[in-house]
Amino acid sequence: MEPPTSSRLNSRKRRKDGSGPNGATELDGIPPKMSRRSLGLREPAPFSDEVEIDYSKPYIRVTYEEAMRGTPLDRPVRVYADGIFDLFHSGHARALMQAKNLFPNTYLIVGVCSDELTHNFKGFTVMNENERYDAVQHCRYVDEVVRNAPWTLTPEFLAEHRIDFVAHDDIPYSSAGSDDVYKHIKEAGMFAPTQRTEGISTSDIITRIVRDYDVYARRNLQRGYTAKELNVSFINEKKYHLQERVDKVKKRVKDVEEKSKEFVQKVEEKSIDLIQKWEEKSREFIGNFLEMFGPEGALVRSCSGKRGKG
Repeated sequence: MEPPTSSRLNSRKRRKDGSGPNGATELDGIPPKMSRRSLGLREPAPFSDEVEIDYSKPYIRVTYEEAMRGTPLDRPVRVYADGIFDLFHSGHARALMQAKNLFPNTYLIVGVCSDELTHNFKGFTVMNENERYDAVQHCRYVDEVVRNAPWTLTPEFLAEHRIDFVAHDDIPYSSAGSDDVYKHIKEAGMFAPTQRTEGISTSDIITRIVRDYDVYARRNLQRGYTAKELNVSFINEKKYHLQERVDKVKKRVKDVEEKSKEFVQKVEEKSIDLIQKWEEKSREFIGNFLEMFGPEGALVRSCSGKRGKG
């Protein structure tokens, strides 16, 4: 039986005002507190060719209802999720987290497509296949990694890895001459939808780098990369170096301006302080002068007394 798509999608949507770690909420399917066992991971997930499967037992899929009720510990629900996972980011991790939390007892198998398949069907990648395999291996939600995963899932592949459900976002994925490469999975009732994380994707990251190319090229030149390594022309290399020197001069000028402002401010504060002290001292001086030399001053009284005696 195919899981109800709309309700499953809504149950995994993230609220923007999430208060949990990394913006996670209860709707993400994460328990409020993780068990000590889940925090004690020490090794990366194994590759599928390193895992022994007992093929003596028949391959019998669990139904959606059985999976939701919870299966025995020795029979976890085997969920498969695949992708390119180039520049592995939080959107990838969240999708795998959702796949891992689809059922109470889930064993998550993740397929990563090779460079050859990806370049043929999707385009060039930033990371090579070994780097992408390694990145997925170190995601805490992954139990097993399939290298050189197929672009389209065949019955033979599903049976070989004893897959119960396939997890992916529900947006039709048109590729390899098909309007949706997961169509046959959906029709077989094996599809379990996950929710995409808005605002982050491999294409978004590449777009940021392309948009700010000059900034990153200048930064890496300053860090010791050569123009040849960055595929920067001789003219652009000189332009970047000139821009760097101009920026340094601007920074010095700005620093001098800030220091000048601080100096002027200190002089003003000192001047105000001196004026206040002068006013206080002047009042004291005038008071003392009047007390001595004023009409009723001590000096006048002293002189008057002397004249009386004469």
